[in-house]
Amino acid sequence: MLDNLRGMAVFASVVSHGSFSGSAREFGITTSAVSQQIRSLENDLGVVLLHRSTRKLSLTEAGESFYEAAKDVVNAAEQGRIRVNQLRDGLAGSLRVATTPELGVNHILPALSTWMAVHDDLSITYLTDNRYIDMIDERIDIAIRMSPSINDSSLSSHPLTDVRQVLVASPQYLRQHKEIQTPKDLADHQLISIEIMKDANQIDLSHTETGKKTRIKMASRIYTNNVFMATTLAKESHGLVRMLEKDIKKELESGELVEVLTGYQLPSFVLYAVTLNREQQPAKITRCLEILKKYFQAN
Repeated sequence: MLDNLRGMAVFASVVSHGSFSGSAREFGITTSAVSQQIRSLENDLGVVLLHRSTRKLSLTEAGESFYEAAKDVVNAAEQGRIRVNQLRDGLAGSLRVATTPELGVNHILPALSTWMAVHDDLSITYLTDNRYIDMIDERIDIAIRMSPSINDSSLSSHPLTDVRQVLVASPQYLRQHKEIQTPKDLADHQLISIEIMKDANQIDLSHTETGKKTRIKMASRIYTNNVFMATTLAKESHGLVRMLEKDIKKELESGELVEVLTGYQLPSFVLYAVTLNREQQPAKITRCLEILKKYFQAN
């Protein structure tokens, strides 16, 4: 079938140029190679397409009919090639982005909002979920992931920013409960447990100055699988919560939530934009990555 398609293109070119030599120049092949393509096509179809003479070429009745079909196929292939080039080099087509609901609302949408408005030929789908999304199965172009590192040879990782974890509570909660001066004091407090986190009730702390590490297992009576819910519960003074600083930036700036044990650090993560590993990325993916990097560098 593929040989026939090339033969149809050569045949249409021969008719258009009125000679084998003109077609040979167009395709950058020899005249004898053009002749062989036409002969092979005629053998496959079982008909003669061209009358050959020393002076000129002319179409047979079958050749006239087949020429119209060949032209349509060649034109369709050319339009397909143009469209593929547009998708590769232009900001058009579809773009699928996977992120968490919190990062999506608080950061990814603000980062890409103006860019989306400018490029209205681009159709964008956001998949927001806290579960791991398979990039191939879900046809994801860019996934935003939080991890110490990305160890997958099929993926390309693009670091966006470092992200701290923080232990926070509302000012009202801290006024109403026992003061927190050292990690041991956490034993007297309740943790709002976010079950999507690994070891949700385990708090690992290192002293900022000495580096001394402490591990505390906190008690919980309130559980959720949603960061927005955990944030609201903390603001309403139902306990301490361990959060990514990026997810509660507004609450920290407004004072609705305050960090406790500021002389200690929790393990930090790197926020990555992840793409499938391939030699050439479409322009829409490359440009989107540039916008995301610029946003996180500034924020």
